[in-house]
Amino acid sequence: MGDFKELLNEAKKQIKEVSVQEVRDKLNPDNGFTLVDVREGDEWEQGHLDKALFLPRGFLEVKADKTLTDKNQPVVVYCAGGVRSALAAKTLQDLGYSNVYSMRGGFTEWKNNGFPFVTPEKVGKDQMARYSRHLRIPEVGEKGQLKLLKSKVLLVGAGGLGSPAGVYLAASGVGTIGLVDYDVVDESNLQRQILHWTSSVGIPKVDSARRTLFEINPDVKVRTYAVHLDASNILDIMQDYDVIVSGSDNFTTAYMVNDAALLLKKPVAYSSIFRFEGQASTFIPYAGPCFRCLYATATPPELAPSCDEAGVLGVLPGVIGLIQATEAIKLLLNLGTTLSGRLLVYDALEMSFRQFKLRRDPACSACGPNAHIDLKSIPEFVCAVQTASAQG
Repeated sequence: MGDFKELLNEAKKQIKEVSVQEVRDKLNPDNGFTLVDVREGDEWEQGHLDKALFLPRGFLEVKADKTLTDKNQPVVVYCAGGVRSALAAKTLQDLGYSNVYSMRGGFTEWKNNGFPFVTPEKVGKDQMARYSRHLRIPEVGEKGQLKLLKSKVLLVGAGGLGSPAGVYLAASGVGTIGLVDYDVVDESNLQRQILHWTSSVGIPKVDSARRTLFEINPDVKVRTYAVHLDASNILDIMQDYDVIVSGSDNFTTAYMVNDAALLLKKPVAYSSIFRFEGQASTFIPYAGPCFRCLYATATPPELAPSCDEAGVLGVLPGVIGLIQATEAIKLLLNLGTTLSGRLLVYDALEMSFRQFKLRRDPACSACGPNAHIDLKSIPEFVCAVQTASAQG
């Protein structure tokens, strides 16, 4: 022990130590200092200083240059009681860091003074198996899964497109899913709307969907809105959600969702389906085109087939709805490249995907520089699909 004490005392002679009060008052990230926690993982998980970097003492020499890239940056190192941090500060100085401090008394002294700290959130032990495949993906990991569990996605429609999107968003662990649909389950829905079962016929779609989503993942909170979206309720319903998944089969709701999303600055994962064809895009308010840039006017009623007349291949909503769910997760986790500025068109008969570039319309009545959004002015259109050919 004598040798270790001598080593520690020698290290302390060559470094600068500061009190927990000094760190709280001035030697902190708000004043340009970097905090480095050199404790072990289990200690870190029990609590740490806010905005601190986690760099265990055993990996300091190996990872310091990647974690602390500026050797002139002032750094405060701390551990549990001030011993490991003193040795770590000496090591950093030997590695060429010019402005290093060790926090005397460490995290124990910090807590004993009643100073604030944060406790890292973790995926619960009972959730580790369910989300294990996400946790293994570096781009998602525990941080991403926790974000999903905190996220809120609103599904406009609990039918053909909302069904696969809802199933996979729930399975992925999106914490809160809202369902907007005022319809009841009809036997003709069962060919494609996988949220609903034969026993669901005759009951509200939102109630049927809630039952299914809970069976898929009891972690998910499901909010239901058995209402017709209109100017009187859409802002109140949408305002609490992070992403909107729009799968409406009529222009009235599509325009309503678009305009409300622009007012609230909410991203929309959009899609529609027709017989053997589906299309999808993502509308990010003011960062790319919106739905009205794509369809400035609705299809004339005489050219718009009704939902019953148009028909749709039963498996088609599965393909397109999963594209929407993928876009929603990418938006929530800020991953990859979304479909913003692109219209993706799928042809099931040809088994092909085509892309069309979309641009913001400077004359757009919703997102253009002279736009004026009035939700009450959106007219009622007949039930109509939107197809790529409708653009001309």
